[in-house]
Amino acid sequence: MRCVVANWKMNLLAADAAAWTEAFLARHSQAPGVAVGVAPPFPLLRPVGDALRAKGVRLFAQNGHAEPKGAYTGEVSMAQIQDAGCAGVILGHSERRQFFGETDVALIKKVKAARDWNLLPLLCVGETLTERQAGFTLEVLGQQLSILAETGPGPLWVAYEPVWAIGTGLRAEAEQVREVHAFIRAKLDQFMDRGDYPVPILYGGSVTPENFPELLGIPEVAGGLVGGASLDPGKFGDLVKQAG
Repeated sequence: MRCVVANWKMNLLAADAAAWTEAFLARHSQAPGVAVGVAPPFPLLRPVGDALRAKGVRLFAQNGHAEPKGAYTGEVSMAQIQDAGCAGVILGHSERRQFFGETDVALIKKVKAARDWNLLPLLCVGETLTERQAGFTLEVLGQQLSILAETGPGPLWVAYEPVWAIGTGLRAEAEQVREVHAFIRAKLDQFMDRGDYPVPILYGGSVTPENFPELLGIPEVAGGLVGGASLDPGKFGDLVKQAG
């Protein structure tokens, strides 16, 4: 299975989202073996999800709190995300780790909570430029993936997003991607009993229609988590077609 997920981050207003979905759906058709997802900001979850559901597009949230309810001002629970129509949730994105102090301990709870509410966790891992230049890429990724030893078996997607490539126009070289995705697969086998749950490994970090075909040709690259290019419905539509 190949997977293409749009991460809009903190972008688009209601009118923009409506125009995006109209333009995307005008050219989108479901392809066998391709899972498509869109992760809008929280206020846009329900209208975007309602518009896309008929075409089999999965709705993802960009984050979620582990507790089902409570005095957590500014947070949104997995229960609320599921209630809004989401099928999955992005967890551990580097921007959450960097700007909001998201820890491995918190992510263990979030992965478990997502599964409790029948949400597919899309776990992001990746190294900074400093860590890569120091030769610590695999060590960093191994630590980030080690939380899976505590979360137990269950549905999971993983996205490798080198932090230094997000929104910069830079992309890891094919050999770097090949090495990292093979390492992630080995760690998945080590840390979790996958059972009946296949775990696709996506690549993220300045994914575009120009570089996506090459990425899809790399073993263990099952698709893409797309940031900037996903804000253009035409480009995102092209990426979905390339995955098919």
